[in-house]
Amino acid sequence: MAEQPLLQEEADQRAVLRRAAPYLRPHRGRLGVALGVGLADSAALVAVAPLIGLAADAVGSGDRTRLVVAVLLLVLLALAQLGFARAGELLLIRAGEQVVRGLRERCVENLATAPLRFLETHRSGELLRRATGEVAELAAFVRLHLRNLVASTATLAFTLVVLAGYSWLLLLVQLAVFLPLTLLVTRWFQRDAAAAFGGKAGAEATVAATFTETLTAREALQTSRGLPGWARRFDRENARAVRAARRALRVENRIDLVSLVEGAALVALLVAGGRLVGQGSLSIGAVVVFVVAGRNLFDSFTDLSQLVGEVQTARTGLARLLDLLAATEPEPVAPGAAGAALPERGDLRCEGVAYSYRSDDPALSGITLDFPAGSRTGVVGETGSGKTTLSKLLCGLYRPDEGVVTFAGQDLRDVPEAHLRRRVVLVPQEVRMVSGTIADNLALVQGAPDRELIEHTVHRLGLREWIAGLPGGLDAEVGRRGGNLSAGERQILGLVRAVLADPAVLVLDEATADIDPVTAGRLEHALDELRADCTLVVIAHRPETIARMPRVIRLEGGRLPVGATTGTHA
Repeated sequence: MAEQPLLQEEADQRAVLRRAAPYLRPHRGRLGVALGVGLADSAALVAVAPLIGLAADAVGSGDRTRLVVAVLLLVLLALAQLGFARAGELLLIRAGEQVVRGLRERCVENLATAPLRFLETHRSGELLRRATGEVAELAAFVRLHLRNLVASTATLAFTLVVLAGYSWLLLLVQLAVFLPLTLLVTRWFQRDAAAAFGGKAGAEATVAATFTETLTAREALQTSRGLPGWARRFDRENARAVRAARRALRVENRIDLVSLVEGAALVALLVAGGRLVGQGSLSIGAVVVFVVAGRNLFDSFTDLSQLVGEVQTARTGLARLLDLLAATEPEPVAPGAAGAALPERGDLRCEGVAYSYRSDDPALSGITLDFPAGSRTGVVGETGSGKTTLSKLLCGLYRPDEGVVTFAGQDLRDVPEAHLRRRVVLVPQEVRMVSGTIADNLALVQGAPDRELIEHTVHRLGLREWIAGLPGGLDAEVGRRGGNLSAGERQILGLVRAVLADPAVLVLDEATADIDPVTAGRLEHALDELRADCTLVVIAHRPETIARMPRVIRLEGGRLPVGATTGTHA
């Protein structure tokens, strides 16, 4: 069975910044300027304490000139600090938002080209949560907390340098009381933080996934009277999310104990400072510097301790987002990849192909088939015989566990995604529509065909009268998820959209299943109008559809019947 990367509910939070470095690199210039201004802001704030100490010594010695100089410097420093603070905040927020925007765009791009098996393996709500919820939380952290985090960290570092320059002894006394207890509290927090915040994020993602499934399956739940049971499941998951949130809050509240440690450190500072002043080894101004700068020291620790929860939440969200990006990162295309020389038309072939969803239950085994350019082939078989799996393998949406699928002799695994989608197109049984008009939906192919080409294609497929009969024609609104159209009408539009891509191979998976005979006949007639050199593979149950195919392949239990290695002819 092909290995399929799975997202872990509790993402790996080790080396998050190192893993995020490639996404930060394009913004390093803007981030560097923002951090530089932020450091200047913190340096100006820390410099206030030495100037106040200078003023205190000037008052004690009666030196009015030095007092005036100190006051003027304080005024200038206050103005500079105000400017640095405002500029640093704006620059850092803008730089952070650029990073978040880049992550959001990269996430959308990766999911748009992610392997189909990856998307099928994970609940859509989980992917939605990581691609939108985690990014939204990161954006909120950037706007509300990032500047405080940078400022508090820089202020703490600068303050320690300044205090060490005045008195190592007094600084050691202050740190001896403050640091061990603070680290003990912080360690207590960190011991359970990753599990608590990771569990909270995972539980919230589960609730989001279940809620998303509630919306998509609401009709089935209502008609089958399954809502009460589903509601009980939702309540259980919601209760787990509430418990996880409470646990995270209890862990976060441990940081509040740091305020008690601050009081003890201040008392120790005043006692030790008073003794040093009495011994004549330290001036009153130096003690004043320690009191004022000590306030910066404590405030920085307090701010950082209060931000620990926010940082952990952002770290968890970033780790979950990085896991999603890593799992969906497209494989690099080597220079001179096969797609560059891929011909416009060619034979499609699968040789010795096998595929399993579960290791003990192969969906397909030993499939060898040829689809010459321009051929018309029908694929039949009972439900579960592997027809849909075969269609996805032929289109390169799945990668075979064994064997190879080739177009014009080139392995589909070696063909870049963009080139492959121009050659092989699948029309699935359930065609998806986006909000907008019919013309808007038909234009969702490579090259964005203009109105004239759309009208020409509709006419060529014999669908002009049908389109004209719809309210608004090509400008008719399809409604939310195509709700204004029947399943058969969406299938026809899916076929038109595929033809607009001008593929070499067109694969239809049960396109005429569960639609009325009139619509099915209209679709079948459109198939007859395809270009002669377009290879057509039709998977269908409808006898009328299969009867149009000059060649029919039957699958039985994921295998070809003995003697039908390359298919049979009708």
